[in-house]
Amino acid sequence: QERLVESGGGLVQAGDALSLSCTTSRRELRNYGMGWFRQAPGKEREPVAVMTTGGTTEYADSLKGRFTISRDNAKNTVYLRMNSLKPEDTAVYYCAATLKYYSDISDYTRVWAYDYWGQGTQVTVSS
Repeated sequence: QERLVESGGGLVQAGDALSLSCTTSRRELRNYGMGWFRQAPGKEREPVAVMTTGGTTEYADSLKGRFTISRDNAKNTVYLRMNSLKPEDTAVYYCAATLKYYSDISDYTRVWAYDYWGQGTQVTVSS
């Protein structure tokens, strides 16, 4: 099974920025639709940002303007840049990948759309 590895999480203060990375040694992520999700304690996993193989992106409405998803195919890595972090951004952040194609980009924001997941990386934002 595909194994994605996230990194870059940590403890930061409100207003700080943080970049997460997601990579794998087994497949070329350029062929995958990619998503970043997060899950806070006691809450459901929710979409943060997604990117199709063609580079189209979609963000959670509440995060637009602060978070940016990108990919570097040469490094086989997908990134999530998070600016102006808030305490409510505290969560475990997961990256996910799918080979499936969805004509509606909103489908990429669904947990069920993805075949492969990372183990998650903790992001904690202190006030």
